[in-house]
Amino acid sequence: MSTLVKNIFRFILFILVQAYVLDKVPPLHQFVKPYVYFLFILWLPFNMPRLALMLVAFVFGLCMDYFSGTPGLHAAPCVLIAYLRPFLLNVLLPQEKTEISYGEPGIKSLGFAPYSVYIVLLTFVHHTYLVLIEWLQFGDFLFFMGKVAATTAVSLLLIFIAEMLFYRKARFKTNAA
Repeated sequence: MSTLVKNIFRFILFILVQAYVLDKVPPLHQFVKPYVYFLFILWLPFNMPRLALMLVAFVFGLCMDYFSGTPGLHAAPCVLIAYLRPFLLNVLLPQEKTEISYGEPGIKSLGFAPYSVYIVLLTFVHHTYLVLIEWLQFGDFLFFMGKVAATTAVSLLLIFIAEMLFYRKARFKTNAA
């Protein structure tokens, strides 16, 4: 399956799962809501230019906003993590392995610890910005941080379950002509 077809399928699947399954789950403990839709952005190919990555993230966020009825709420955090993603990958990618290049981020391409750091940091940034935009105020700072921490923890649990259930084969990107 080509990369484009696979990513179009993921695009549709993540939006439908978030909109019709996870958004229908009643909030756990009054403020925890699981989000995994942004994993689509984190799984996009390495070689995608930053501008294209941010444009895809914006369209993806707008589609999520359309299904959830919240204009701009999901688009802004998606664009933020799309902007930060190349910086974080540059730090986490093993620089000494220039002869081996993989197609997309995963446990095989980054290793378990760097991939976990990648997922945890961008999930935390996404959820912090999402909750901040949702409230548009800090109000009770401890409640704010509690909501961010709890939502991030539940989302990370679902993300790592998805990683175990849906094994993604690591594909080598070759430079052969």
